[in-house]
Amino acid sequence: MRGLALVLFAALSGASISSVVSFATPAFAADAPNKPVPADKRVKVTVDRAKVDLPGHKLEVSLSRPADKIHLKVQGESGSVLDERDIPFNGAAPGTPLTCTWTPSSDEAVARIEIIGYSTEGYWSGVALTPWKAEVPHEEVNFATDSDVIRPTEVPKLEASLAAIRAVVSKHTDFGPITLYVVGHTDTVGTAEHNFALSQRRARSIGTWFRQHGLQVPIAYEGFGEAAPRVRTGDEVDEPQNRRVDYVIAVEPPGLPNGRAWHGL
Repeated sequence: MRGLALVLFAALSGASISSVVSFATPAFAADAPNKPVPADKRVKVTVDRAKVDLPGHKLEVSLSRPADKIHLKVQGESGSVLDERDIPFNGAAPGTPLTCTWTPSSDEAVARIEIIGYSTEGYWSGVALTPWKAEVPHEEVNFATDSDVIRPTEVPKLEASLAAIRAVVSKHTDFGPITLYVVGHTDTVGTAEHNFALSQRRARSIGTWFRQHGLQVPIAYEGFGEAAPRVRTGDEVDEPQNRRVDYVIAVEPPGLPNGRAWHGL
């Protein structure tokens, strides 16, 4: 428990979709955007998150009204449009699973997917998916044994990481409000309960340092203790690679196991 490495956040986020945000509610008329929409004609677009397959370039949605078409726009991290198309569904019944596929123009990571559903009655509404996250280069930050205090010798490493975080944030302002998520880990020396609390304190300590040094984006933290080691070991093993913090910049909170919740600073 003597040190902590800042490591790229990967395992916690998996392939899940960060968020589904409505950007046109409850519905609009295709030929008259300002026309009031009768309540019984309103279109709701529902995304099945379990059926969103980014590597396979497909997803599944349904509409609350008979489906005329889906307009799909896929955007990359650079802001470029990777694909944009209309997919006809010829009056598919409300609630019918509608599979939408796209063919990206490059291998650039997907940052945003806009989905607009049009009913056969001429109304539409849309949602946006934001599976975006950004990794941050960093150096290992070492803590004293059983301590969450950042030592003066470690400050230059955090200063470099802070500059890198600001650079990423400044380039990605179009996908929604951005948050820095910090997760602490420990090795297996000590009890699981003690290590869980220690990992939380160390993650909070790093997040607090960023806040106190001017980082304006929201910051959230959580600890995993010894439950998610980088190197699997037995109990009471002093393994430096397991004493680390994962962190990522993302639009929405990555999933946490066992009903845990992120703590905001």
